[in-house]
Amino acid sequence: MGADQLEPGWQARLRARGFRLTPQRQLVLEAVSALGHGTPEAIAERVQSTAAGVNISTVYRTLDLLEELGLVTHAHLGHGAPTYHVAGSNSHVHLVCHACGSVEEEPVDVVAPLAAMLAERHGFTLDPGHVSLSGLCAACAGRAGGATEEPVAARTLQGS
Repeated sequence: MGADQLEPGWQARLRARGFRLTPQRQLVLEAVSALGHGTPEAIAERVQSTAAGVNISTVYRTLDLLEELGLVTHAHLGHGAPTYHVAGSNSHVHLVCHACGSVEEEPVDVVAPLAAMLAERHGFTLDPGHVSLSGLCAACAGRAGGATEEPVAARTLQGS
């Protein structure tokens, strides 16, 4: 996905907040868009393939700014670095296969019952865009013969 396919008005949002549209900012946003879900390191690698002089600290600062402006968002899909993706109206929950590392997206309504239960019991407001659920994708579950142990989180929720 290129800059022309990003959310309309992203360039104006930068300018309205007093920021210039620098080539580095455009490259970082385009890299996030192209990768779908990218770590800062993967984003930097993609940017550096076009502009070798852009260092990782520039990428981190740019990601922080783009997130502050609501153009990108991040999620923690595992134990490593956060992954960034273009922000938009299609907020989603991440399904992360802990065997092969694949990431699938589901609409946030799949966790609506959980969000309602957390709000009722704890007054807690869930941010579903930051939710990642770990398990096995269909392909990995099939390779394992379908014999998978129920995830700890599911057992914990059912027992509460």
